[in-house]
Amino acid sequence: MNIQSMLQQAQKMQKDMEKIKKEIEEKIYVCEKSFVKVETKGTKELLKISINIDKIDKEDIEMLEDIIVVAVNENNKKIDDDMKAKMGKFGHLAGLM
Repeated sequence: MNIQSMLQQAQKMQKDMEKIKKEIEEKIYVCEKSFVKVETKGTKELLKISINIDKIDKEDIEMLEDIIVVAVNENNKKIDDDMKAKMGKFGHLAGLM
């Protein structure tokens, strides 16, 4: 295999990795826990938190805070898992992105 061919393959891999990364960054991840719904962009930017107040006891704010944290963290894990699954085929090169 010559160097020119290797460079072309590397450039194609880089473009493929950039495309996948962009797709993940633009995707909206949703997590619903109990009476809380969290929407997060693939960049891990928190977009929206919805709370169904009809299902919550007004006195139990601490539980609400815990559920929000769990939902946000679950979305972040979904994003990380998605990135690993889609970028894993590039091996150690994916870590360069």
